[in-house]
Amino acid sequence: MALLLLGVSLVAFLLMSLSPLDPLQTNVGQAALGSMSEEQIQRLEEYWGVNEPLPQRYLGWLSDALRLDFGTSLLYRQPVMEVIGQRLVSSLGLMVTAWVLSGVLGVTLGLLAGATRGRLPDRLIRGYCLIISSTPAFWLALLLLMIFSVWLGWLPIGLAVPIGMEASQVTWQDLLSHAILPAVTLSITGVANIALHTREKVVDVLDSDYVLFARARGESGRAILLRHGLRNILLPAITLQFTSISEIIGGSVLVEQVFSYPGLGQAAVTAGLGSDLPLLLGITVVTAAIVFLGSLSADLLYGAVDPRIRRGVARHS
Repeated sequence: MALLLLGVSLVAFLLMSLSPLDPLQTNVGQAALGSMSEEQIQRLEEYWGVNEPLPQRYLGWLSDALRLDFGTSLLYRQPVMEVIGQRLVSSLGLMVTAWVLSGVLGVTLGLLAGATRGRLPDRLIRGYCLIISSTPAFWLALLLLMIFSVWLGWLPIGLAVPIGMEASQVTWQDLLSHAILPAVTLSITGVANIALHTREKVVDVLDSDYVLFARARGESGRAILLRHGLRNILLPAITLQFTSISEIIGGSVLVEQVFSYPGLGQAAVTAGLGSDLPLLLGITVVTAAIVFLGSLSADLLYGAVDPRIRRGVARHS
């Protein structure tokens, strides 16, 4: 994880350093920069390290980042970690809800499709998954917004809280009603991949010799599916579930923008459009750390699910 984060931070820093944005103009502004003298501009260049070699600038940034100091956001005029912390709180509820729902629905649909291979439920589930996997998240968000907010009026059009309401007056019902559509959108887009992979694994399990022997002993199809099928798809399901974190984070960038939801995804878009390089770099590193933590959690859960993995690790060590 440390090496991966180091690589992500290095690549992101290099890409932003190679961007055509002028660091002084970005931080000070074109109008203020035009009214400064050469001496003032030179002092600013020294302050921002514009003329320093790229490796020296990166090492200076990295030493601060290791202390969780990613600088100051140019748009929000606050420390980058404070902005990320505020926005992450809003996004975390959406992403965790979407992550859980997509995992549960994906595994359930995959089990059903695998158990009814070639029949109508299997064809319907596969068709749904293929359509959803080809559907852009922002288009689905616009469609749900138009149906449930504009036409039916059941849910709010956007934002995280009602417009013009003080924070002390916002109830959990208000927060929930504003979060439903973004969370459902992220859940729907995350179901397809898990369902299709689970279906293929279930088909492989049901075609195995030990399932054939279980049928010969008179076990029912439901018992076979729950006892043999579910147990054997746990490891692939855990892998898919935790690797889907990156897809949910990527989808939240567009979904939050459509719903004007003040989360980490919208902050990333705002930072990119507003040339807020410190904030954009901080969001890149933090989201990469979340994705890597998901993969690490999956690795640690393997031993809890399958004791053979624990014995194999102990034997090799």
